[in-house]
Amino acid sequence: MFDVGFAELFLLSLIGLLVLGPERLPRVARTIGGFVRKARASWTSLRRTIEMELAEADISEPIKKAKQEFKQIGKDLTDIPGFATESVQSIKPDPSSEAATDQETDPSSEAATDQETDAKTDSGNSKDDNA
Repeated sequence: MFDVGFAELFLLSLIGLLVLGPERLPRVARTIGGFVRKARASWTSLRRTIEMELAEADISEPIKKAKQEFKQIGKDLTDIPGFATESVQSIKPDPSSEAATDQETDPSSEAATDQETDAKTDSGNSKDDNA
């Protein structure tokens, strides 16, 4: 970035030693190092924030387009005559299928089936006892 080599750093430290003296030079160097550290951290934070915002903008754009397309499709479907009534009728259950479902879940039929299963199991166990 600045292309500072060893010779330049040595020259700067020698000038700093002559100007500030041996007592104040370490304290000033720590202070300058702290400022440089804070500046780098701020720059890194700013760069990450900008990158995240750009990434978010890249992600949100296709989502916005898809949302607009879905809204347009919904409008197109509602414009079709008879679409809404056909879809509502297809959602309503058939009354004959409800009756068949009620018979399948009748508790009395389940109890009879359980009794038949128990009877078969008991007769199977008695055969094992006789052997």
